[in-house]
Amino acid sequence: MNHETNPFISLSAAMADAVEQAGNATVTVLARKRMPASGVVYASNLVLTADHVIESEDDIKIGLPNGEEIQATLAGRDPGSDLALLRLPASVAEIATPITGEARVGQLALALGRPSSSGIQASLGIVSALGNAVRVVSEDGGGEHAGHSRGRHRRKGKTAQFAEQFIRTDAIPYPGFSGGPLIDAAGHVIGINTSGLLRGMSIAIPAARAWQIAASLAQHGSVKRGYLGIRSQPVPLNAEMQTALGREQASGLLLVWVEEGSPAAQGGLLLGDILVGLAGDPVHDPDELQLSLTGEVVGQPTAVEVLRGGQPAVVTVTVGARE
Repeated sequence: MNHETNPFISLSAAMADAVEQAGNATVTVLARKRMPASGVVYASNLVLTADHVIESEDDIKIGLPNGEEIQATLAGRDPGSDLALLRLPASVAEIATPITGEARVGQLALALGRPSSSGIQASLGIVSALGNAVRVVSEDGGGEHAGHSRGRHRRKGKTAQFAEQFIRTDAIPYPGFSGGPLIDAAGHVIGINTSGLLRGMSIAIPAARAWQIAASLAQHGSVKRGYLGIRSQPVPLNAEMQTALGREQASGLLLVWVEEGSPAAQGGLLLGDILVGLAGDPVHDPDELQLSLTGEVVGQPTAVEVLRGGQPAVVTVTVGARE
């Protein structure tokens, strides 16, 4: 078998090309005393990285692929997703390209990092799992039911309980890879690597979600996160309930408490309602609800679908903004 017909040589060359392409849009982030981290060029003068690697907001430097080091400023940060956006004083030539679809379990994936000026580093693996959500809790471990009551997200000493979609991979996240890209065989970004959400597990925030958060950080400096003012517990939906809904849905959220004067109470949600959808999307569990309570729905009248006495009903709730 010669070089022209050897599929492994072709695959190897394709992977090297992918690393080179994505590596041109991968930078070094120097914003902590320990090892530098990595970042992805999201726009001509914006770098997306992991929030937990930004320990010094006033002294942030970016190491470019050509070896040049430039000062950056913090455009915004979102501890809930462990993402931060940095602003550069000038445009960078190479911009990362996110995938247009979704990652698939079993596909090849390369975790990239540029933790030093010595060049791009890569680790090969596969996408081993796609997670709907991961619960994120700050060090003090307190707080109320995620997604259902008022809360704050602060760097130290306060609870920050949110949920984010994630990609799990067996590619080894070497030190300094946080904030760097997880790419496919074409060099497109599958997700943003982070070790700040689940310790001991190599995960990435999906590119579509990361780009959505980056857009919010660029515009507002933060991510809008909402609340309804309820406490709930998942319950199974029997065949009669699913027939009443007109669709197959295995579970919903039984409302066990509605805060007086809350958005939920003002919108007409009642104790005993089973919440099954929000803004046109099904809701099966608390984490899925939390994912729905972000972005454009915050502060807006939003359709909330419930089962009330076994029959479907829709109430309009103006989603509250977390303080």
